[in-house]
Amino acid sequence: MLKNKEQIEKLTLQEKAALTAGSSEWETYEVKGKVGKIFLADGPFGLRKQSGAGDHLGLNASEPATCFPSTATMANSWDPEVPQEVGEALGIEAAALKVNQVLGPALNVKRNPRGGRSFEYFSEDPYLAGKMAASLIRGIQKNDTVATPKHLAVNSQETRRMASNSVVDERTLREIYLTNFEIAVKEGKPKSIMSSYNLINGTYANENKKLLDNILRKEWGFDGYVVTDWGGDNDHTAGIKAGSNLEMPGVGSLAAQEIVEAVKTGKLSENVLDRRVDELLTVINYSSKQKPAKVDWKYQHEIARDAAKRSIVLLKNEDHVLPLTGKEKVALIGDFAKNPRYQGAGSSIINSKHLENLFDTAKDYGINLAGYAQGYDRLGKINEKLVDEAVNLLKHSDLAIVNIGLTESAESEGLDRSNLQLPKNQLDLIKRLSTTGKKVIVVLSGGAAVEMMWQTQVDAIVHEYLGGEAGASAVWEVLTGKYNPSGRLSETYPLQENDIPFNNEFPQSNPNVYYKEGIFVGYRYYTTAGIETQYPFGYGLSYTKFKLDNLQVSQAGITVDVENIGQVKGKETVQLYVGKEDSTIIRAARELKGFKQVELNPGEKKTISIAFDDKTFRFFDVNSHDWQVEKGTYQIMIAKNVNDICCQAEYEISNGIIPQVKETDSYKRYKAADLHSISERDFEELYGKSLPKVKMKPGMDLNYESTLSDLIYSRSWLGRMIAKWLKKKINQSLANGKPNLNFLFNYNMPIRAIFKMTNGLVSQKMAEDLVFLFNGHFWRGSGRLIRDYFANRKNIKNASWYKDGGKV
Repeated sequence: MLKNKEQIEKLTLQEKAALTAGSSEWETYEVKGKVGKIFLADGPFGLRKQSGAGDHLGLNASEPATCFPSTATMANSWDPEVPQEVGEALGIEAAALKVNQVLGPALNVKRNPRGGRSFEYFSEDPYLAGKMAASLIRGIQKNDTVATPKHLAVNSQETRRMASNSVVDERTLREIYLTNFEIAVKEGKPKSIMSSYNLINGTYANENKKLLDNILRKEWGFDGYVVTDWGGDNDHTAGIKAGSNLEMPGVGSLAAQEIVEAVKTGKLSENVLDRRVDELLTVINYSSKQKPAKVDWKYQHEIARDAAKRSIVLLKNEDHVLPLTGKEKVALIGDFAKNPRYQGAGSSIINSKHLENLFDTAKDYGINLAGYAQGYDRLGKINEKLVDEAVNLLKHSDLAIVNIGLTESAESEGLDRSNLQLPKNQLDLIKRLSTTGKKVIVVLSGGAAVEMMWQTQVDAIVHEYLGGEAGASAVWEVLTGKYNPSGRLSETYPLQENDIPFNNEFPQSNPNVYYKEGIFVGYRYYTTAGIETQYPFGYGLSYTKFKLDNLQVSQAGITVDVENIGQVKGKETVQLYVGKEDSTIIRAARELKGFKQVELNPGEKKTISIAFDDKTFRFFDVNSHDWQVEKGTYQIMIAKNVNDICCQAEYEISNGIIPQVKETDSYKRYKAADLHSISERDFEELYGKSLPKVKMKPGMDLNYESTLSDLIYSRSWLGRMIAKWLKKKINQSLANGKPNLNFLFNYNMPIRAIFKMTNGLVSQKMAEDLVFLFNGHFWRGSGRLIRDYFANRKNIKNASWYKDGGKV
């Protein structure tokens, strides 16, 4: 039953077809007098509405906006109120800037912390990611602004991001990579969702009917519309049939013509087209209710600061060096202290309205600054003079506050990190400062896990992640004790990079990415395999101490007593983990199934409760292809972090099933989380069918889905030259500390996306001509390209109905 039947009946076939693709970089198609348009803008943690020419990569200027902490940062709050408040503030700015739809939050699971967009993603745990994303969605949509959780699904690396095939077994797909979206959709009720670039087990996410229709709409009850990632529409007709509604950005009249032709030839049912248009119209009509708003920039800044301070994680506090007393003579060291590292790069980059730094805000907190020293070159160059200046300053001070972390060239959309290390010149600085005998307090900036073997050389570590525009004052709030740190890590910090499962295979440059670790992502692996970590999932210190005891378990959930046994007011995050030691199936030792934050005065005790829900005991059964509960005894664990179990009880389930498994050698290796012994054959058994394989080699045939980076294998000298030139430009931009997103995007872009990202300048036939040319047919390919260029110009010129429909 169509919700907008009368409105749809007034539309021509051409007009309905035109509505399935944008009219420009950021706007939907408008049918004058019949259908209005909506404006979409990037906004995982701040609005990026471009004031001039639009582009997806953040190359052109955007309107000033509040830069809130990154979603990876907010996840460390473990407090759903934080993203809820940020979401509401985002919705206000959206209304003020006439943005109808915010493209966020991003909530993909952090499979490997070296993923280039880890700073945009909440967690390695799908339950925590889903809960925090649902709150952000509810906040954004409170004033009728549309939220767009992304990227559905299994989007784990930036390398080949538009043409990589995520090969993942069914249980892992459902439990790890879809549970986060399930929670976000069911509890946040977003009006839109963005499909990911990648293929999932051989089918593009945007053309995956099982994902977009069977699971998203029918199983989860999603009643909004699906928008592609920018340039992520591979086959427009197939996408519409599968459940995708809107291709972005616009490709002129070409997308509409494709759909009209598909309907006329019977390739696409007009009834299916009507359903896709109906789903889109429902959201367009909803967004028309968005009321104009006026922004109180001071209030927005305060929301950003509050979110940042509640998300800061105290990792180390030797001999209670923190909080500062106010009497210390402080040496402020580090380039970040004056030029903060406060946000990521790419489509999320914000033109911050009011950016703070540690140096300028120190006076607001009564800090007795002995001086400031840059300490290191931001681009990573060794500069002994800068180190000597910092050491000399510390010698004439009582202690140092040193702001170090990941630089812009380390974390960016379109680029995966090469390692987990901090720049060598920063590590050299820490080592030299530690030899002075003075206290060294590190303020760490960055969007994801790093190696921290250097932590033994410092006295305290305050991790701000990427704190947004007000991150500096938030840090001073914690350093001075005005706020007792309450953040907890939403991801594991391994002792060393090689502890990460299959790290040597990440990121995968081959088209097929094997998810060999299965369900053992993050802490699920470390706790099950017994691997020591630097800082475990859920870890964080406080200026006070808490006691958790008297665990009681019932069918409804748990209750536990929490007592502040320290000297100052503070917040504890109670974490509920569930395990099953005698499970028949492959299981992690424990999984997060609930959490609650409680604030207590010194000596105060409260009893808190955490309810069981439909996800507490379930697992995805590959035999029935459905969710089931295993019969037997479960361990219910209450913890301060995944390794610090304070109390435990057993809980019996008598009405579940006894799963049927084949106890092969591969099964036994996976059950023990012995991932170092897992072979490709073992993974194939877990996957349940033959693995897809592609061998990359010089002179190979390229196709429509080959990336521009694949041109290095081209038979054509021109193709090889383009690939080498792009790689050279990328390396030059990284050396300058400013990743060039244009080159990064193009390098990982498939040839077919040239058609999708040029607003109709290049047609599908022209993109196919390029493939022919790159496969060694230079002259014939060039001739075809020229011929089809003029044919495309003529075709667009003749599409007067598209212009008359209201092209913006």
